[in-house]
Amino acid sequence: MAAPKLGVIHYNWPGYDGLEPFLARAREIGYRYCELWASDIWDEALLGQGDPDQGALEAAAETVTQQLERHDIQVATVSAQNDFIQDDADVMGAQLVRYRNLCRAVPLLGTDLLRSDGGWNREGKVPRERWDGMLVEAFLRAVEFADEFDVRIALDNHGDATNDGDWQLSLIERVGSPRLGVNLDTMNYRWFGHDLATIERYYRILAPHTFHTHLKDGRNPRPDYQGAALGEGEIDLATAVRCLKEAGYEGAWTAEYEGPEAVGGVGYEKCFAWMAKNV
Repeated sequence: MAAPKLGVIHYNWPGYDGLEPFLARAREIGYRYCELWASDIWDEALLGQGDPDQGALEAAAETVTQQLERHDIQVATVSAQNDFIQDDADVMGAQLVRYRNLCRAVPLLGTDLLRSDGGWNREGKVPRERWDGMLVEAFLRAVEFADEFDVRIALDNHGDATNDGDWQLSLIERVGSPRLGVNLDTMNYRWFGHDLATIERYYRILAPHTFHTHLKDGRNPRPDYQGAALGEGEIDLATAVRCLKEAGYEGAWTAEYEGPEAVGGVGYEKCFAWMAKNV
């Protein structure tokens, strides 16, 4: 049996100036995989071009690849940082252009996986009743790009728009593409307000569709949410891990820490120790 792929998120690890120091500390702890933001790698102006310079995409990816190789860490997934809840058709069009470019670029990092958000409605312009249709339409387009460049899409249960396991499963079924799965964040459902029994049911129904994970622990729904190291909160991580293993999950187990011991990577040390023992 292959060793589990223990990974960590870059963008939620404070106190390190730039990618290289993060990689050095992550590898020192023991991590072998990581999740990066698209903006860790490529300039937004480049991603926004209708026909981006392939050489520029490759050069940026090569710079990051060299850093990864120096520390013997691989990219498990790239976070798209997309927002598909848009009231302006031109802005939505730009989001889709950018997303297609990311589908083109991600394989340059040695992965076929793009972790995606749904949308944020940051200015509050789009009524909630429009979100569903808007996201279905956007991900129908997204899987076309995924087919074109042979990548997969892991939809996160992040923020307000996608934080419901039944809805996530419904979206996967309606889009009807094996390219679309989920990023299963073990804590976000609780942050959003679901009770623990419902969350465990989400683990079971979504495990067969999971392409990537965020192992995260904590307590309480918002506004009383408190992050914790893995095994120190109220989340039934053992059930999440069991469901994923029974479904044949082969992706990275990626730690995300939002607790009080962020400085120096202490919280991420605790998360790694828990994963090494329990995954």
